[in-house]
Amino acid sequence: MQTLAPIILFVYNRPKHARRTLEALEKNLLAKDSLLYIISDAAKNADAVENVNQVRALIREPWDFKHITIIERQKNWGLAENIIDGVTKIINEHGKAIILEDDLETSPYALMYFNDSLHRYEHVERVMEISGYMYPVEHPKRLPKSFFFRVANSWGWATWKRAWDHFNPDIDALTKHFKRKDIRRFNMEGTENFWKQVKEFKAGKINSWAIRWYLSVFNQDGLVLYPRQSMIQNIGTDGSGTHSAIDDVYRVALATQKIKYFPNEISEHKKAYEAIKHFYAHKKGNIAERFIRFLIKKFGRK
Repeated sequence: MQTLAPIILFVYNRPKHARRTLEALEKNLLAKDSLLYIISDAAKNADAVENVNQVRALIREPWDFKHITIIERQKNWGLAENIIDGVTKIINEHGKAIILEDDLETSPYALMYFNDSLHRYEHVERVMEISGYMYPVEHPKRLPKSFFFRVANSWGWATWKRAWDHFNPDIDALTKHFKRKDIRRFNMEGTENFWKQVKEFKAGKINSWAIRWYLSVFNQDGLVLYPRQSMIQNIGTDGSGTHSAIDDVYRVALATQKIKYFPNEISEHKKAYEAIKHFYAHKKGNIAERFIRFLIKKFGRK
């Protein structure tokens, strides 16, 4: 019998989102048999103290997991350093892990999918991540139940120590050999400007662990397993988060059944690549749709 991967849940200052995340996770079929680590970052400023305290109270409620370990930061680490440190320490102890944040709602089959995938591809070096999220592409039924794709995802994911060992926090080292053709491939032939995040990181405008993880995977010619139907719904794109804005284009329907098909061929699925590329190219919508989203972001929902 396979050993289940521990779950690492990072929480901060959104008690309503954190509760929804834990309630959905608790309903997973393997929750009662899973170890859960909850890492709570400290308040960045006085305005965040009350909400951080509310989150720290709710994570102490009697959630139904095999064992819960709570780690409370005594100072504010920030999302990037918190995740890098937490993932590194726990994955070094257990050899693998499932990573969630406090604004991610899971399908009841998510833990089963993560654990089955981690077991199946444990020794396949090129497979570096299991993604729980899947984009709302057009005609999803034309794709297999799961497939490989190049882009690392940060909205609910899992990995092994052997893959995380390739994570490099030094963005200059990660990008020093990039040529124009590499940037184009990194950006999926120009349909999504991931490279903009690289430039913003270098300029000190953002502090993203996720773009450095994608670069680390990309430099190893790594692959990420994706489900056809998403196991993760991001409930934090309502403008409430430190690193999120209001946006419905990523909204999905959660998987309602177990995934039984996993690819044997370790290569990027061409149809899936084209489907996701099409999503990125058209996600901003037409002029009217862009204007509506601009108004929502500017004035918020009623």
